[in-house]
Amino acid sequence: MPTTYRILPTAAHNDLVRQAYLHRGYLPDEAEDAARFCELAAAHGIRTHNVIKALHLDHLFGSATGGCKPGAEIKVIKKSFAASEAWDGNLKLGQSVAFSAMERCMELADKYGIGQVSVDNAFHYLWGGGYVMEAAKKGYIAYTNCTSTLGEVVPFGGKYPVLGTNPHSWGLPTTEACGFPIVIDWATSTVAMGRVQQLRRENKPLPTGAAVDAAGQPTTDPHQAQWLLPFGAHKGYGLSLLIEVMGALIGGSLPTLRGGGGHPDFAGKPTPAGEKRTSSFYFQVIHPDAVSSGLFAKGRNQTQNVKAVIDDMLGHGNESCLLPGQPEANNAKHTATAGGLLFTDAEIEALNEIASECGMSQFDMNSLGTYDVP
Repeated sequence: MPTTYRILPTAAHNDLVRQAYLHRGYLPDEAEDAARFCELAAAHGIRTHNVIKALHLDHLFGSATGGCKPGAEIKVIKKSFAASEAWDGNLKLGQSVAFSAMERCMELADKYGIGQVSVDNAFHYLWGGGYVMEAAKKGYIAYTNCTSTLGEVVPFGGKYPVLGTNPHSWGLPTTEACGFPIVIDWATSTVAMGRVQQLRRENKPLPTGAAVDAAGQPTTDPHQAQWLLPFGAHKGYGLSLLIEVMGALIGGSLPTLRGGGGHPDFAGKPTPAGEKRTSSFYFQVIHPDAVSSGLFAKGRNQTQNVKAVIDDMLGHGNESCLLPGQPEANNAKHTATAGGLLFTDAEIEALNEIASECGMSQFDMNSLGTYDVP
């Protein structure tokens, strides 16, 4: 059964995002980065990390509480490694930091074959898949991960949330081979907390094994869900722990202290002396030429070899399988066909709350066109 969405003109959406961030004290270039990111997320159907989620996080942990500082400037920490940089994000808007870091990684990869940027004192950059997708569209292999604002995931075999959702994302330059970049992007929890919030708005159940309630009991009710569970039991737990340790190597804070208010043990209490509450980012870009041996079968070049691998994967009776990144590419096609960004009625209502906050006119639900997605 198709889902009906409202069509919101892209320009109107972006103007709302800009004004919302300017209203909260962000500089024009930061507001522009926020609009660019939120358009990217909405166009690709990323409902868990659109402007609604972005401003919700900013209210809880960002400009409203000092966890993100409008107008902050990035400090590059001097290192002796030519292809590597470490940055002090100084709590600058996460989207601005992430766009800049990925651009810098691409510059380093053009020169050295590989480039990496680590960022400490960071504020959530939202959908990591968007940044690696943009790099992959330009022909690079790209990767990012980040520690989360809150420790809200229970480790495998445990009962108290001491891990973040800790997403990581790969973007692969496969557009010539299959029509879109393969994007492998996931939180290490079964679902992201943004997904829980989305299902609360839509009054739809969570999948089994995704969350527990305040008493630690499994639940599929998004209104009762308090903490999340790692995907794949010990496997997701291991990947989440990997990112926590990487964050520790960069300089990030303890997961149960980040954000503070998410844990009953720390809510409303001062940060222990010498500790901090910030997240860390990691970005890496590889130039495809840097990893190529040139030893391709039957005289294929790199692109032809990638296409041959994909065709082989999707053969043998697997023709109906989806590639990672294909749903996002399909959503982008729907956006292009609709001629605007697609939102549910509940999301339009949430956008109207944002409009009221910054003194803008609300969107008239009935004046917006509709579009059905199968």
